[in-house]
Amino acid sequence: MNNKFYDIEVLNQDGSVQNLHEYEGKVLLVVNTATGCGFTPQYEALEAMYKEFKDRGFEILDFPCNQFAEQAKESDQEINQFCKMKYDTTFKRFKKVEVNGDNKCEIFKYLENSQEYKGKGLKMAMLNKFSKATGNEIRWNFTKFLVDSLGNVVDRFEPVKDMKDVKKAVEKLLK
Repeated sequence: MNNKFYDIEVLNQDGSVQNLHEYEGKVLLVVNTATGCGFTPQYEALEAMYKEFKDRGFEILDFPCNQFAEQAKESDQEINQFCKMKYDTTFKRFKKVEVNGDNKCEIFKYLENSQEYKGKGLKMAMLNKFSKATGNEIRWNFTKFLVDSLGNVVDRFEPVKDMKDVKKAVEKLLK
């Protein structure tokens, strides 16, 4: 496979560099998260989905982010500890990142260039009041991007999207 998505390098929690080639051939859900957000309980649905589908070639890549109302102030280690203790998460969590602005990490540049913003409805309109994002930029924590087994970014789910719909989209790619 020769998809540019896999050439992206990200930072593990210990600061070491990881190339995404490790995930070639897998269906991925890439999500920016926060521990103090109203959407934080989505960790429960994410972990349930991960446990159900991980043996079928599914991975969740979790990137904590403190850019939205400072809802992930903790250190990487504290965030990881919180997620494991509160939600028993077992999927991969990377070093805290910025998803917007001058220090935007490469993976989120790629993702938002691959899938346009899909926020509609009253809930997203309310979130947009608190976000300075424009265009296809990430508007809030728990924005999710679905990547197929060939490295194509095939869908984007804003934080208000029902997790049942996210699960259906993942399952469809795993068939």
